[in-house]
Amino acid sequence: MVVDSQLYVVVAQLFGGSYIYHWDPNTTRFTKLQDIDPQRVRKPNDLEAFRIDGDWYFAVADSSKAGATSLYRWNQNGFYSHQALHAWHRDTDLEFVDGEGKPRLIVSSSSQAPVIYQWSRTQKQFVAQGEVTQVPDAQAVKHFRAGRDSYLCLSRYIGDSKILRWEGTRFSEVQALPSRGSLALQPFLVGGRRYLALGSDFSFTQIYQWDAGRQKFVRFQELAVQAPRAFCYMPAGDAQLLLAPSFKGQTLVYRHVVVDLSA
Repeated sequence: MVVDSQLYVVVAQLFGGSYIYHWDPNTTRFTKLQDIDPQRVRKPNDLEAFRIDGDWYFAVADSSKAGATSLYRWNQNGFYSHQALHAWHRDTDLEFVDGEGKPRLIVSSSSQAPVIYQWSRTQKQFVAQGEVTQVPDAQAVKHFRAGRDSYLCLSRYIGDSKILRWEGTRFSEVQALPSRGSLALQPFLVGGRRYLALGSDFSFTQIYQWDAGRQKFVRFQELAVQAPRAFCYMPAGDAQLLLAPSFKGQTLVYRHVVVDLSA
């Protein structure tokens, strides 16, 4: 993240501690700025950085049985513990959603339904708002906007992954996608085309394309990625790339190609 024109990188590790680095332009290297308390971050599974009312925060999802997802806030010289969230639930993923002027943090867990936290500007912290009861034990959570609507994508290792739409006070299910063994998914936009990459430990990665008329995803393509753990869309000059790191094989890079079949 870039705070006051300074680049910072937060590295959360399962072993060897978790640290925050800052970029030193004089040495052209990252230099360690501070340690993150190992008693607060025991088994990090995801990290999400975001900004609320001008202040920078990052949250770490803790998948330890005795851990708690932790929120940190930038305070002039470093990041300091701000709030503990959702203890004892083995959290798997985080997604920050800023819609309708109400910042929300969605926390998925392997032991219960995802929890929705809404930012309280009075208390300056997140307050539990409710749960996404339709999707127990979600492994990954992402969101996207289509038109005026906000959608949530949740992957599951056992059972169907779900697409849900925000209805003003809650999320309602609009689609179920077969996804046995899924630990990663990612919606992304290439030009005017919206896609969803849905990974699996037991079969090919499925690429879906958004059908605006039906307001659903339709199957588009298969990718041979072994046990993907994340997807990252990255424009690079004229190329539109999708990166897929693998737990069992090499990280793969795919390029988006549009073929003109009119001739």
